[in-house]
Formats: sequence, structure tokens, C-alpha cells
Amino acid sequence: MIQDRHGDIDYDESGAGPTIVLVPGSCSTGAAWRPVIAQWGNGFRCVTTSLLGYGGTRERRTAADPDIAHETGVLEKVILQASRPVHLVGHSFGGLVALAVALRNRVPLLSLTILEAPAPELLHYMGEQPHYRAFRDMTDGYFAAFDAGETAAIARMIDFYGGAGTFDSWPQRVRDYAINTTSVNILDWASAFGFALTPARLATVTVPTLVAWGERSHPAIARANELLARCIPNALDVTIDGAAHFMIATHARDVAGMIAEHVGAQYASATPMPQKGIDAVFTGERATGKGCTG
Repeated sequence: MIQDRHGDIDYDESGAGPTIVLVPGSCSTGAAWRPVIAQWGNGFRCVTTSLLGYGGTRERRTAADPDIAHETGVLEKVILQASRPVHLVGHSFGGLVALAVALRNRVPLLSLTILEAPAPELLHYMGEQPHYRAFRDMTDGYFAAFDAGETAAIARMIDFYGGAGTFDSWPQRVRDYAINTTSVNILDWASAFGFALTPARLATVTVPTLVAWGERSHPAIARANELLARCIPNALDVTIDGAAHFMIATHARDVAGMIAEHVGAQYASATPMPQKGIDAVFTGERATGKGCTG
């Protein structure tokens, strides 16, 4: 735990080797990364945290001020606590926050991995209105249901990401946590919709970047991440076979191998790298930049 004058910040680490900071998404904590970390044994020094309002990380945003800068400031403190340049990995809203950290360029990063970041404003800017509308229609309905007193309104968002029935398939304690943090997730969406992304801005990212999404993910999510990969210079883009949004749980071996491959590529061949997980499926190709203009 990091004790900060603005409130505590979740911080935990395990293992040894190159440092990877793993950022979970909404309705989650650093524990969400355990299936991926288990694939690596002790081959990496894994630092985990939780976003604002989740786990032990104190909320700093308000409905009047949901700026994503509050999230990036917290994540930058986690990275500085790690006391060395890190490989930054974010899933879902955690991926968007990780991207925001890379754009601010205030802390030392060796690489960036984004797993299905919600980037509706990039879709909007690029004229992808049907996909942008999919995000807006989902959140409008979800927020209205919550305001009307629907206890499990957040199931609408979860099923948008994972497919019909995803929320009901989760263990009761996981569903309860999602329900109990609904108001925090609504702030997350305010942060995401308020985060302007343009090709010109993304072109300033200089850290080696990998962007991944699932083969079975919602088309709007897949398209948003495809555009991220095309707009970030020399980014790799990867589609994970058979996976949907919650891939760090359902396809932990594939995700672990993909991250290990990306991290390993940043080192000279003489540097020992962990082997466990590297043999997972990895079919990344360099993004061409096609379709990223403006």
C-alpha cells in the first residue's frame, strides 16, 4: 500500500526479473491478474494496483471532475514506487489509463501493452459512428437503469463486453463486487468519454506498444483497439483466438505469453528472460497505419 496525502493507493509486488506493472479494469482489483501472473512463475517482478475507487485505492474524482488525470497521477505514483523503468500493461479501463500515462510521458516506461481499452472518443473522432453509438447506447441504458433503481444495472455493461449471460455466469461474490462499485464504474465512463483521443495525439506515443483484443469481442471494442494500434507509431496489433473482453481470466495463458513476448523483444538476446508462458499463441504483426488519418 502506498500512503499518499490524497488517499491510499493499492500496491503489491511479487517475483523477480523485469518489472511489469499490471493495471486491472473497472470493478476489479490487482487480484484479477493472478491467472496471468501464475503463468510466469517468478520470471517477472509483477507490480499490481487498483484503479480509483476499487480495492484499497481511494477515489479522488467527483461527478463534476472525473478527469482521467486523477487516474494517471495515481498510476504514476505506483510506477515511481517500483523504483525503475517498467513495462506497463493495462486491461479494459486500465488500458486506457495506461495509455494516458504513456501520453503524459512523466514516468519511465520500457513498453506498453493495451488489452481492449475503451476508446469511444477515438471512434467518434474517426467518424466510426455506429461503433461509437454502440458505446453510447449501452451506457445510456445502463445509467438510466441504475438511476431507476435497478440493482444489477451493471450487468448491462458486463454483458456488452463479454456477451449475453456473462454477468450471470460469474461467482456471486464477483457479481456483488461489481454491483457495489457501480457508482465508481459510472465515473470510469465519465473519465473515458472525457478523454479526447486523436491520431495526432496518439502519434506522440514513442514507447514500444502492443494492442490486443479478442476474436469474440464486441465489434465496437475491437474497432476502437484496431484504430489505437494503427494510430500509435509502429504498434503491434494482436487478435487473441477465441477470446472476448475478460481474456485475462479466460485466456490467461495466451495473454501471459503475448505479454512475455512483447517484453522480451525489448531486451538484447543475451538477457535471460522467463520461458514459462512464452510458448503461448502469438501472431502479432506490425500495424500499417492504414486508416489512421486526421
